[in-house]
Amino acid sequence: MEPRPAPEQVASRGGPQEIPRPASWAPGRPAPWAGLAPEARRVPAERVRAVLPPGRRGAPSPVATEGGTPSAVLVPLYEERGELQVVLTRRSWHLRTHRGEVSFPGGRAEPGESPLQTALREAAEEVALDPAAVEPLGELDHLTTVTRRAYIVPVLGLLPSRPELRPNDAEVDAVLHVPVAELLADEVFREERWGPPELARPVYFFDLPGDTVWGATAAMLRELLAVLTGTDPGGPQDRDPARDAPPGAWLTPEQQRRVV
Repeated sequence: MEPRPAPEQVASRGGPQEIPRPASWAPGRPAPWAGLAPEARRVPAERVRAVLPPGRRGAPSPVATEGGTPSAVLVPLYEERGELQVVLTRRSWHLRTHRGEVSFPGGRAEPGESPLQTALREAAEEVALDPAAVEPLGELDHLTTVTRRAYIVPVLGLLPSRPELRPNDAEVDAVLHVPVAELLADEVFREERWGPPELARPVYFFDLPGDTVWGATAAMLRELLAVLTGTDPGGPQDRDPARDAPPGAWLTPEQQRRVV
């Protein structure tokens, strides 16, 4: 059992999550929105509806046609005092894998479920979010896992106001309400290139007070913020970094269990 982070760790930017960084890595590129002026980074709820409308389908993962296991997550957004907020969760420190990781509510699809149905069901189970309170919007691009056994469909959902949520202690340590403006701030986002040159792929990070968002969740956030700001999220590998990587790529079996 891994202990929760000490109070003194919460004050600084970045969290206690264990990052299985390989021996071969290098700094990456700046954020797609790095050149935008502060006023160009303001995102109202109306823009979310305009650029991610219902029915928008994300680019599929290559493993979807190869028997990959589907999962889905809900990306909940709401506006408070004119500022767009995103809801994230910190996974329980008692879980066997991905303990303490920051993610969106979600999980593996059940037979016959659509991505939206999976995302709403998992959000209700994990944080008691009422499905009836969610205005379903479109999808982001689907994410391939590093182990190439699964893919994740991110589904956007707009909420009428700040939700009253109750974390399921068996799965969720805390609910995080993060302003989109904070995610877009300079020096919050960073990119690393993991692996030797012939296998290198981007891995993304958002350093928040007390937490680091990275991996698949950070890739979803990066694409979301690029779409909302009208900046270029890049090509298929930038949006789905593991899509062209061999199973496991450069990671050891132990590292593979700690990254998606």
